Amino acid sequence: MSHIPKKEVEYYDEIKAFVTANKKEAWNMVSNFPNYIDRQRLTKYFARYDIFKQIINVHGSIIECGVWNGGGLMLFAQLCAILEPYNYVRKIIGFDTFEGFPSLKEEDELSRDKKYLSVGQFKCQSFEGLLKAIELFDLNRPIGHVSKVELVKGDAVKTIPEYVKKNPQLIVSLLYLDFDLFEPTKVAIQSFMPLMPKGAVIVFDELSQVRCPGETIAMMQEIGVKNLELKRVPFEPEISYAIIK
Repeated sequence: MSHIPKKEVEYYDEIKAFVTANKKEAWNMVSNFPNYIDRQRLTKYFARYDIFKQIINVHGSIIECGVWNGGGLMLFAQLCAILEPYNYVRKIIGFDTFEGFPSLKEEDELSRDKKYLSVGQFKCQSFEGLLKAIELFDLNRPIGHVSKVELVKGDAVKTIPEYVKKNPQLIVSLLYLDFDLFEPTKVAIQSFMPLMPKGAVIVFDELSQVRCPGETIAMMQEIGVKNLELKRVPFEPEISYAIIK
């Protein structure tokens, strides 16, 4: 939180208190979520929508590397249900330990924010809740009896190669990299990029950020910045992406 101005810290304290005070009106909160969501998170959702539109006509599944509490993953799922409701072939597949960062490599230790990168950071109890959210999502979409969203729990360094081996039919239209760390990002690039056709999109959530250099180092080693035409969403400073050519 050291990089967040005092004014914003006060805002987050106030918005948390506001949400807590209104928690008895849970359905009203869901229906009117712009009353409660902060500008920064809403901006990230808009950015994902912008990027999703880039692959609407590209065949293949969406891979989310780093699910955390699942908002981004389920946004992609909802966009599929809204914009391409009968595309049962496109899957949304999320990889996460759900136990926080499993380990750090020397490339991660170069971070200027030691509090941000530590073993166990971003541990969450979202796995079971996400399974329920997926179940409810299936009840409210066309072809809901055909599985759409899949969670892969565990250390991605192991689970990604295993998943690719077990699913030889996999083609990837969108690869969203949000592991923050060097090794799982490197493994994701190695495993999924050969499965991405021209027109597919690779997204980086923390590229060129001093708090988590591992993601950038992995990209440099596996792809090379000169081999990507890196783009950004004008209204969101952190997310960058490239279209495979």
